[in-house]
Amino acid sequence: MSDDQDEAEAFRALLRGLRVPHAGDLPVFDPDTAPDAPLPLFRRWLREAAESGEPGPHTMTLATAGADGRPSQRTVMLHDADERGWHFGTHRTSRKGRELTENPYASLAFHWMRPGRQVRVSGRVGEAGPEASAADLRGRSPAALAAALAGSGRQSETLGSYEELLRAFEAAYERAGREPDATAPTWTLYVLEADEVEFYQEEARRRHVRVRYLRAPKEPGGWRRELLWP
Repeated sequence: MSDDQDEAEAFRALLRGLRVPHAGDLPVFDPDTAPDAPLPLFRRWLREAAESGEPGPHTMTLATAGADGRPSQRTVMLHDADERGWHFGTHRTSRKGRELTENPYASLAFHWMRPGRQVRVSGRVGEAGPEASAADLRGRSPAALAAALAGSGRQSETLGSYEELLRAFEAAYERAGREPDATAPTWTLYVLEADEVEFYQEEARRRHVRVRYLRAPKEPGGWRRELLWP
């Protein structure tokens, strides 16, 4: 067997031997207790993930696709979840911002390993508006403000050199300290208005529980709730 084959087999063995770390016993999710609408359950699950010690429970995978239909994904932070939808921010000139302009639909995925839970949220995405976008940026940390200033109009563009990045961030940090209310013209707060939300609870014997909400204005709470095979 060649060295390349040995390495490939060792890699496959590594994958087969990996186990998902849970925080003790997994929670029991009785689907009959699920509320009529997904937002209360989502807020409770995120709070419980945070209380379990899950690292970065507010981080999520954002999937978008442009006019060509080719999907792209990245990890971003949830800024809020309310009756309007799930909120996140980015530069409208970034790849995800451009794709949302071309195709205003997206999907979010949360994965909380310690309680063995996942949530998937899909729907149409819209801009919250200039005032809300500016307020969102003001509410972030000085480091986040500096990153937004440095990346304004340049995020996802080709970088000439690492030194160029360092210079841009030094200038941005200096400005953020001098102007804590500074705005980045391209920074945009987006809101995903969900039409589908799925909750997934792992179970030790693989009898995983999947509850899907589909928007249905005539149903109680405006949603239809159904179970899915795992």
